[in-house]
Amino acid sequence: MKAYSEDLRRKVVEAVQQRGMGKSEAARSFGVSLSSVKRYVGKARRGDSLSPRKHPGPRPKLDERARSLLEADVEERPAVSLRERGRFLERVAGVSVSESTLSRLLRRMGFSPKGGRWVRPRGMSS
Repeated sequence: MKAYSEDLRRKVVEAVQQRGMGKSEAARSFGVSLSSVKRYVGKARRGDSLSPRKHPGPRPKLDERARSLLEADVEERPAVSLRERGRFLERVAGVSVSESTLSRLLRRMGFSPKGGRWVRPRGMSS
């Protein structure tokens, strides 16, 4: 579910604090839950920001060390298959990832498959 905008949150707080609207009435009027109204009013009372927090999202499959090992391996051995590259990562970094995940990671790192090799376009570096 997408977070409510900061603008809507401010309007809810304004309705309760400045216009004297009840919290239940504000919840119905603005189409939000009563617990949300209570949370927004409480944040405003404490002086906290009403802006929605960023959700953390999924953790990266590879940490920085594993990414740098992968990058060095691709630079050194560009013609190795994704399957072999996955085995390499499991051996040296203890990380198991699928071939499709490896392919996506390599593309995000700036590599592209060309004629059975993973290469970086000219002028591109990490």
